[in-house]
Amino acid sequence: MKLTFLGTSAGKPTRDRSVSALALELDQDNKWYLFDCGEGTQRQIMQSRLHTGKLDAIFITHMHGDHYYGLPGLISTKKLDMALNPLSIYGPKGIKKFLECAVDISEDNLGYILNIIEYTNEQEFEFEKFSLKILPLVHSKDSSAFYIKENDISNKLDEEKLKKAGLEASPLCGELKKGKRITFEGREFEPEELMLETIYGRSAIIAGDNSKPDILGNYLQNLDLLVHECTYTQEVYDNLQKKVMHTTAKDLGVTAQKKNIKNLIANHINPRYNKNNTLDVDTIYNEIKCNYDGKLFIADDFDVYYLNKEKFLSKISLLD
Repeated sequence: MKLTFLGTSAGKPTRDRSVSALALELDQDNKWYLFDCGEGTQRQIMQSRLHTGKLDAIFITHMHGDHYYGLPGLISTKKLDMALNPLSIYGPKGIKKFLECAVDISEDNLGYILNIIEYTNEQEFEFEKFSLKILPLVHSKDSSAFYIKENDISNKLDEEKLKKAGLEASPLCGELKKGKRITFEGREFEPEELMLETIYGRSAIIAGDNSKPDILGNYLQNLDLLVHECTYTQEVYDNLQKKVMHTTAKDLGVTAQKKNIKNLIANHINPRYNKNNTLDVDTIYNEIKCNYDGKLFIADDFDVYYLNKEKFLSKISLLD
């Protein structure tokens, strides 16, 4: 499971950060998936190793501009690039009206099929490699998180055991994979005897803007990976004249620790936290770390992370 951060700023772009966009790739899948599409996302994609021709679906967390204003340009450029494979966009109510106003979304104009699905809370969708569930968050506008569960692999045959039984090239292997008992050379075999142990799929939540991370409840318990906004440190938030509905580093760390989350990536960083200010991203990292002892990263634009089958998260090279 590979994640490429295309935009990590909160509200507006900065010199170092674009606004919200995140790419997800699954192992042995020739497609990729985009979560949020803030202004300028198509240019961020061009500067990455990703290609619009393999983009299969876009998921929008909520209708604040820094999370979806990049859609019209991206879907229009897709045609100019002759990337005419179908594209699905999943978003909250209002996303279809926005796109209809911004561009002509007919197949005649775009040159490809564009499916727009307006989701509702708790709705579930099935994809080839994973399932996805919509979870409600707490924000100034309806906002959602996406709970992603990679499919378990439970029908893989053990090649060594097959070889010992003389079954390595037998057409009966297909029956075993279907869960059926077979008879070979007078001996009966149950499927379980010749199968590898189930490989349980990885789990992740990619969250939109949210003031209460614990609203995700049991979905967080022992989660393999949480990607969550961390707009402010607690002291800065406490001194804001006008309160906004975003998560602080302290709240995020406390929740992640309480729920035993294995890996955490914080993003959606307020522009005040930068290398030219006395407040930098280390301030956010340190505040989370004071409350959470799991694996933690603060995402920068173009960071790439890989969550392996053993649920270990690492930052990898852009070339990997």
